[in-house]
Amino acid sequence: MDIILFGMQGSGKGTQGKFLAEKYNLKTFEMGGELRRMIESGSELGQKVKTIVEAGNLVDDDTIVEVIGDFLSGVNPEDSILFDGIPRTLHQSEKLLNLLSEYSRSAFAVLIKISEQEAISRLTQRRVCEGCKGVYPPAYKADECQHCGGKLVVRHDDNLESIQKRLENYQKETVPVIKGFYEQDRLVEVDGEQVVEKVTEEMVEKVDYLFS
Repeated sequence: MDIILFGMQGSGKGTQGKFLAEKYNLKTFEMGGELRRMIESGSELGQKVKTIVEAGNLVDDDTIVEVIGDFLSGVNPEDSILFDGIPRTLHQSEKLLNLLSEYSRSAFAVLIKISEQEAISRLTQRRVCEGCKGVYPPAYKADECQHCGGKLVVRHDDNLESIQKRLENYQKETVPVIKGFYEQDRLVEVDGEQVVEKVTEEMVEKVDYLFS
């Protein structure tokens, strides 16, 4: 069983996704990282992605499906996958589910739910490591990354205007995808406004049976 992880920006799904991947030995597909890996590979598909990105364009859905297909071709059929950052639209969702079906795979969704007010509060206060790009919540008070020692800074796009635009896109494009999984009884919700440990505990309680 593969897992699709949904969550509004600031929900902490990156942190929780890492925990899920480690606990259940999941292969992780993170769209941004996978596109970078593809470009660095120098393959024909990588060159195609590079051309799109360097032109300042968004990678189209058909190319994204190619990238996912390339990833799936290298995954053992017995291994489960965690999808983070995909699908973001109904079109992407349809493409992804069709592709998984071609590989005889099925997916279940987990939504880490927070309010827009909470998302704005977290995003305007969080910091990012200049080195490894690790994300730190307001509760972390040190000025250096605990992993690589890099300097922690506020992202240039973590301003109120940019955040509100990203949240609007989430409501318009991704929430309909989430509703689709919910209506098919293929989604569980987790309260993302608890402390990190409680979010993890609730998430495990709700997905553990999938991997038993």
